[in-house]
Amino acid sequence: MASVNTVLLAISDNQEWSDVKSVLVNEYGYRVLIANTAKKALSLTEEANIDLVICEAYLEDKSALIVLQQCRVTCPNAMRILVKEANGDDKKNHVAAERAAIYQFIRKPIDAEQVGMVVKRALETAELSRRHRLISRELKLNDDSPIFTGKQNGSAVADCSRFEKLVYVSESMAELCNIAKQAAGTNLPILIQGETGTGKELMARAIHFNSNRTDSPLIVQNCGGISDEMLHSELFGHMRGAFPGAISDRLGLFRAADGGTVFLDEISEISPAFQVSLLRLVQEGEVKPLGSDINYHCDVRIICASNRRLSEMVAKGEFRQDLYFRLKGFELVVPPLRDRRDDIAVLAEFFTRKYTELTNVKLLGISNAVLDRLQHHPYPGNVRELENEVQRMVALAKDGEYLTIRHMSEEFSSIIPDQSSTDAFPNLSIDGATLKEKVESLEKHLVKEALNRLRWNQSKVALELGLSRVGLANKIKRYHLANTS
Repeated sequence: MASVNTVLLAISDNQEWSDVKSVLVNEYGYRVLIANTAKKALSLTEEANIDLVICEAYLEDKSALIVLQQCRVTCPNAMRILVKEANGDDKKNHVAAERAAIYQFIRKPIDAEQVGMVVKRALETAELSRRHRLISRELKLNDDSPIFTGKQNGSAVADCSRFEKLVYVSESMAELCNIAKQAAGTNLPILIQGETGTGKELMARAIHFNSNRTDSPLIVQNCGGISDEMLHSELFGHMRGAFPGAISDRLGLFRAADGGTVFLDEISEISPAFQVSLLRLVQEGEVKPLGSDINYHCDVRIICASNRRLSEMVAKGEFRQDLYFRLKGFELVVPPLRDRRDDIAVLAEFFTRKYTELTNVKLLGISNAVLDRLQHHPYPGNVRELENEVQRMVALAKDGEYLTIRHMSEEFSSIIPDQSSTDAFPNLSIDGATLKEKVESLEKHLVKEALNRLRWNQSKVALELGLSRVGLANKIKRYHLANTS
């Protein structure tokens, strides 16, 4: 059975997909999201980490070809399958296969077992392709074989972990995402705290798409800078005539999201009066629209986010203690980027690939000089600031180039990286008569020093030295290095 982390997106307004979904979920163990419109499908590809897309040839609101082409940008690693009519136009299908890089066609009538087998083979192909990229990078091979012609992307994203759209390699983020995955399986409220730009909304969306509420809506509401009356109307709804301008009844986001999730951003900005109203919802699951005498029950999972520490606000009397304890069923604190610098390189590669796909530019990779400067920036804007810088560099780059210092903004290009690491071996004597022997001697000392300094944590050493785990293991074996601690 496949990992439940494998996510499939089926795009169809046809009811017969319920049988297919049953087979894919029960027999193969995949998670399946179904979208009945192109708009909803493209929204899901922006929010969830999709591994494979199956799309009907005909949709009411947009051409399937256009949808699959956009999926190629929003989720470039996802395999794409097109379901076509039995008597479909083969010429058009050929064009679709080229433009949207479709892996396989499936003809109607749909057979659930056939779909399951095609999906399984497609995912196996995707995994083989991923491993090929990693091995090619390690062995410095080129994709010049005829079977790989037609696609030469920029550098492959480093072997990293993902929680939907969150990308990371650092231990702090790995621990946080493991807790978040466990929290997703419960119905407890979740409080996400962290500085602006750290990815709190991405974390909330990842939790929703890993919960049992995936088939119900996720609705987002920013609570900052909104009056109590307007916020009450947005979240709880109102009746016609409840206030000037209320010309019709409004359901409210909590009732609209019944069975799903409501994400309240900047929860620290709500007034003490509104905190009382929110407390009743959290405690009783009831909402009372403005102008109504009736309480309505709604089943929603609340996820809140704040860039201010609520515990400090409670201590100052700025936030209700009882509401704070109700909201923090699970409390997740997303660390700032400056405290998890291990993630900078993989995020830079991830954003580079994302924006090269969007602009259709083929880059060779990121120079070490750029990575050095990215590593030494303080990032007051966190991940969002890094993404903006990479997006700017890609916009200035041309086909066939590396991202270099000349593509960086002045704020980043003027950074002088710390050179202290070059003085780590002041008394090092390099052995060997030839240049090759001297280089090997220096390499041995560098690998050995990094292993000892990082207590033989091979994942950290490989990341620091720019090697894969396999490459590092080969060097340990080659130089007969041993852990003597």
